[in-house]
Order: sequence, then C-alpha cells, then structure tokens
Amino acid sequence: MQHDASATRRTVNPGRLVYLMGPSGAGKDSLIDAARPELQRLNVHIARRVITRSAEAKGEDAIGVSPEQFERLCAEGAFALQWQANGLAYGIPVQIDAWLAEGQAVLVNGSRAHLQQARERYPDLLPVLLRVDHQVLRQRLLDRNRETAQDIEQRLARAQQVRVEEGEVQVLDNSTSLTDAVQRLLGLLREQGLLGAS
Repeated sequence: MQHDASATRRTVNPGRLVYLMGPSGAGKDSLIDAARPELQRLNVHIARRVITRSAEAKGEDAIGVSPEQFERLCAEGAFALQWQANGLAYGIPVQIDAWLAEGQAVLVNGSRAHLQQARERYPDLLPVLLRVDHQVLRQRLLDRNRETAQDIEQRLARAQQVRVEEGEVQVLDNSTSLTDAVQRLLGLLREQGLLGAS
C-alpha cells in the first residue's frame, strides 16, 4: 500500500481506537447517533458494524447480512474485529485500520465480553463502558418492545454476569439524559486528546 507524504506526516500522531461497550439497552446506539454530528465535525470516524440480522440495524447505522455472507466476509479478511453475542455475529470492518494509520480517532460499538481480544489487536485502545442504573435499563428494554418480559429478564441477568473491571476502563453514566451522556463522552475524548480542531 502506497502512502503519500501527507499520510506519512499524519502517522506521527497515530490514531486511537475508542471502544464503546455496555449492556443491551444502555443506549450505545442512541449515544453514537446523538454525538455523530459533533464527532464528525471533530474528525472522529464512527465505524459501521456488520451484523447478521437486518432488524438489528434498525437501532444503529449498521449493515445487515446473512450468516453465510458474514462467514464469507470473515474468510476474505474483511473484519478487524468480530464476535458472536445474543445469537448474532458482529464485525468491525478492517477499514478502521486505514483510519488509525492516518492518525484518526475511530469510535466502535464493541462488546464487553470481547474487550480482551480487542486489546490484543489494539493495545492502546480507549475502553469506554456505558453504565446505566439497573431499573433504568429494565425500563428501556421494556420500552423498546423488542422482546418478551422473560427475554428481558434473561438479558438483564446476562448483563450482570458480563463484568468489566472498572479500573481498566473509562466509565460513562447514561442513566439520565442523552444530552448529558453526549457531553460526558465529548469531555472524555477531549481529556484524552482525541478530538481534532473545530
């Protein structure tokens, strides 16, 4: 792959992966969508996930594919990161590596259970855990009306089982308003020196 002089200069400040994670219903998709205009203005790339269920794409700017298509993409080396969760397969396109090589910050919607694998590929990633009060999370899952009450309770139980050591991650609370959560996210990225010039 060829690099021009400007690309070489940009790699003096290598990009960093922002790995956003949290239980289903924590509001990751809503947070990303709400923060998208400001993040794009500040030169932060947002990766589109590939998911093996088109209905899942309703809640985010994702690409829905069949399981067969997903397997083919895996075999072709199309994903920088990929995992299975809740009966679905998720992939982060390898395009993020080019953005990172250009010195750009890249935000991905990740998985708590696969944080270690992500760290192995991107040792300097910034892990951000979106946390929500348990009762708030239950109500949000009910309001989505995607699952039965029993399914929701099982999902909540899984959310309690998958734990991340908070000392290893940056924790953002999303129990209040989305506007507050966006400001917390932007503040965190600013503190980490990941926001480009306005």
